[in-house]
Amino acid sequence: MKNFTLDERLLADTLPVADLPLCRLLLMNDARYPWVVLVPRHADISEVFELSATDQQQLWREATQLGEAMKTALGGDKLNIATLGNVVSQLHVHVVVRMHTDATWPAPVWGNGSPQPYDLDGQVQMRDRLLAYSQGLKS
Repeated sequence: MKNFTLDERLLADTLPVADLPLCRLLLMNDARYPWVVLVPRHADISEVFELSATDQQQLWREATQLGEAMKTALGGDKLNIATLGNVVSQLHVHVVVRMHTDATWPAPVWGNGSPQPYDLDGQVQMRDRLLAYSQGLKS
């Protein structure tokens, strides 16, 4: 059985935060949006239906509970949760808090403008916030 490894594009575009019971929690390195990516720690999975029923429930639990905590704490107007996989086939879930005032509202975040990477202080602050938001999800 192969070990879980993170796709190189996800490694390049994100910052590590924590491992949740099922997923690796990553911060998308784009300070324009509160945006995380959840990657189930299973090798060679590209579709949700490839997970067991229990893991499918856990994936949805992690995405929705983290998303709710982020939206509430950050005063978001909308929560976007999506699995696309057209560019990165490794199963991953985007959780994005959207604001009516954000850079691309109401258009999707993908392919709009140029990412604005976090500076070191911003990385630390957002990582600490995400760790607090995900506290109830830890095993």
